[in-house]
Amino acid sequence: MHGGSIPKGGMVGWTRDGESREGYLVRPEGPQKGRPAVVVIHEIGGLDAHIRDVCDRFAREGLVALGPQLYAGKLKTAMTPARIRGAVGLLRSATPGTQQDPRKMASLQDGKSPEERSGLQTLMRVMDPEQSRRFAKDAVAALEWLRQQSGVDPARTDCLGFSMGGGGITALVAGLDPQLKVGVIFYGANPPPELVPKIRASLLGLYGGEDHRVTDTVPALVEAARTASVPFTYRIYPKAQHAFFNDTRPQVHHPEAAADAWMRTRAFPHEPLAA
Repeated sequence: MHGGSIPKGGMVGWTRDGESREGYLVRPEGPQKGRPAVVVIHEIGGLDAHIRDVCDRFAREGLVALGPQLYAGKLKTAMTPARIRGAVGLLRSATPGTQQDPRKMASLQDGKSPEERSGLQTLMRVMDPEQSRRFAKDAVAALEWLRQQSGVDPARTDCLGFSMGGGGITALVAGLDPQLKVGVIFYGANPPPELVPKIRASLLGLYGGEDHRVTDTVPALVEAARTASVPFTYRIYPKAQHAFFNDTRPQVHHPEAAADAWMRTRAFPHEPLAA
C-alpha cells in the first residue's frame, strides 16, 4: 500500500447485455464535480489487492477510478488464485513456439494432474484472442457506466491495464471506444495489427527490459502506430521484469522503474489524466 489518506472505495454493479457485472469504485475526496476518470484493467489474477490499490492511488490524485472484475460466472469460479499460480507456472515453462502452437500446448498437459490440466485449459481460454475481445467489450461497458456517474466528466476518461489487461485488452478498448482519450499499457502484448488504425486514443507503453516475450515485440507496435498515425509513446526499463509495477510480488517488483512509470502515467498527457 502507499502513504496518504485513502479515499473510501467499494464494490459496485452494473449490467451488460442483461448480465450482471461488478467492480471496485473509488472516488477522490473533495467536491464531486467534473472529475476525470479511469478504468483499471486487471492482470491474470483478477480484481485483487494490487488493482484496488492502483485505483486508490488514482483517487488520491483526484480521479474517479473503477477496477472492473472481468471474470464472471463459471470463469470467475474457475480462476482461483491457486489454480492461476499453477497454470501460469506451467505456461511459463513452455517456449514461445509452444505457446503459439495449440497442439504443443495440448501435449504440455501430458502427465499433469486433473487439477493442473483444468487450470491450464482455463488459462488458455482466458488468453484466447476471442475471449480478449469479449473482455474488451466488458471494459467498454464499464467505461460507459462510469461516464454516467455523478461527478464524472465523460469527456475525460481513460483506460489503463496490466499484463493480460495491458496490451491486448487496453488496446482493444482503444479501438472499440472512440471516446477514450488515453490508453496506458503496462507490459502487455501488442494489439492485432488490423486494430491499430482504429485507435483514436493516445497510447503510452511501459515495459521491462528483461521481459523479452513482450518487450521484443514493441518495435512492431511502434511501426504499426507510426503507419496509422496513432500517438504512441513508450519506455523500456532495462533491468525490470514482467509485472515490475506490482509491489505485491517482491520477486519481480522494481521500485525505481515502478516510481518512474507512475510518474509518466500521471504526466501523459497533461490532459485528461492530470486532475
